[in-house]
Amino acid sequence: QAHIVTSGGGLVQPGGSLNLSCTASGDIFFSIYGVHWYRETPGNEREKVAGITVGDYATYEDSVKGRFTVTRDNAKKTAYLLMNNLKFEDTALYYCNVRNIGDSYWGLGTQVTVSS
Repeated sequence: QAHIVTSGGGLVQPGGSLNLSCTASGDIFFSIYGVHWYRETPGNEREKVAGITVGDYATYEDSVKGRFTVTRDNAKKTAYLLMNNLKFEDTALYYCNVRNIGDSYWGLGTQVTVSS
């Protein structure tokens, strides 16, 4: 069983940056899992914003392309979501999902608030 910790959220002004972390612990061979970042706002469905595959192929939702970068460090069992040029509409509770065909693990969310 794996345990996922998501961290790095906070309050930031528009145009600012944050770097979220998604760290796995426990019985998990992290390198064989894809990592997917989602965000959720009150009254809305959770939406996927970025993901990175086992082979380090990254994908992004259109609204974050060019601003967000997802990376992973398998030795640290950690994935990162670097968010630059943050906008008001990026305010949300961010989650990471570590999954492969057989397993899926979610961390608790970390709040990102973009406000002036």
